[in-house]
Amino acid sequence: MRADARRNRERVLAAAREAFAAEGISVPLDEIARRAGVGPGTVYRHFPTKEALFHAAIVDGIERMTEHARTLAETDDPGAAFFGFLDHMVTEGAVKRDLAEALGGAQNLEISAPTKQLHDEIDALLRHAQRSGAVRPDIDSDDLLLLLKGAFLATHAPAATPEQRKRTFAVVFDGLRAR
Repeated sequence: MRADARRNRERVLAAAREAFAAEGISVPLDEIARRAGVGPGTVYRHFPTKEALFHAAIVDGIERMTEHARTLAETDDPGAAFFGFLDHMVTEGAVKRDLAEALGGAQNLEISAPTKQLHDEIDALLRHAQRSGAVRPDIDSDDLLLLLKGAFLATHAPAATPEQRKRTFAVVFDGLRAR
């Protein structure tokens, strides 16, 4: 792929992630093209359907989170790496409803391999943090993902306030810490 085509694809994916997060799947492709600063033809050239773009945006988000987890795994403080990763998922909005659902059980073959890679990285961060004594030893990554998914879905209900989200995740993170 040419460098300019690759840049355009990245711009479209970034705009799509933002648009889908803010407005859901109903956002028109023309709006995504506008946000990306490209013409609609560029969007359709890379992604022939909105569903293809949506899936590509999910996979891209999962791959970005996986890379972030790998980077954090190389730090000297496993507890800080683990909680830093969780905080990143929450504060950066990386755990969108689609990502939470993907982590909860990828049914779509297109996202199952990247989801497994992310799950493996989260598991490695968790186990490393547990060995260091920073995280309680009686949970596994499946428990963790179920807990995060539930907290995310509850705190992203229309009536939830940003303060409630912050408090909820503070309680969740506190419950994960070793005593």
